[in-house]
Amino acid sequence: MSTGRAGNVPSEPNRTDGSPGGEVDGPEVLTAVDGGVLTVTLNRPAALNAITPRMLAELGDVLEAAAEDDTIRVVVLTGSGRAFSAGVDLKVLGGRDLTDGSVGDLLDLPARRVTHLLSTMPKPSVAKVNGHCFTGALELVLACDLVVVASAAKLGDTHAKFGLRPTWGMSQRLPRLVGMVAARELSYTARVFTGAEAAGMGLVARAVPADELDDAVDGLVRDLLANSPGSLAAYKDLYREALERPLGDGLAYEAATTYRIPDTVERLSGFGS
Repeated sequence: MSTGRAGNVPSEPNRTDGSPGGEVDGPEVLTAVDGGVLTVTLNRPAALNAITPRMLAELGDVLEAAAEDDTIRVVVLTGSGRAFSAGVDLKVLGGRDLTDGSVGDLLDLPARRVTHLLSTMPKPSVAKVNGHCFTGALELVLACDLVVVASAAKLGDTHAKFGLRPTWGMSQRLPRLVGMVAARELSYTARVFTGAEAAGMGLVARAVPADELDDAVDGLVRDLLANSPGSLAAYKDLYREALERPLGDGLAYEAATTYRIPDTVERLSGFGS
């Protein structure tokens, strides 16, 4: 949930995300819809898209609306400029004490709303990680269903470097993706790793050269759109339950749960003719 130092980007004394900070005019989240795909862009490029309460509130509102909009079939989350996001902008906390490593409800509550929506909305969420992605931003990415990253992008969980602790899901989602040993190594060392390394660990679905990132995400999205929205919603729910239940309980849940998939007959109509 918090922040990270973006490689050799210069930092200021009272921030740890390595970006210049400050407010921006206009929305901190941009949206565009094309052919059933909602692209949501974090929009503080001068600050490496450092996360603010306002950004999280705007992002939550956008995702909540998308979850209820049947015309939106896939949500893509990315960042403006050369970063996905450098993490939390600690300047927005003003003089608040960060007691026991927590950034507090000002950020925690809207961030948890965002991660909940990304992980539970009945449609695929895809993170397009175009550059720096640290700590709080990485927690947002981990809540997405699929992640495509630029191979040379820098990522990391730097909570421990700054005396902070995760409160947006890092401790639960990271080990489920990469295994407990790898998760401990990444979090305990707070080291920076590349998108290519992330793919090797199973943290992301694909890592591609930066100049191929747009095409890679577009291709993935086309593959998703070719399939039944109802089936994908069912899979998303079932896979989420698989992470939370023992095998026997998960199998029982799969057998007992019904889903609305209205296009089955249409999709099967070409078989046997």
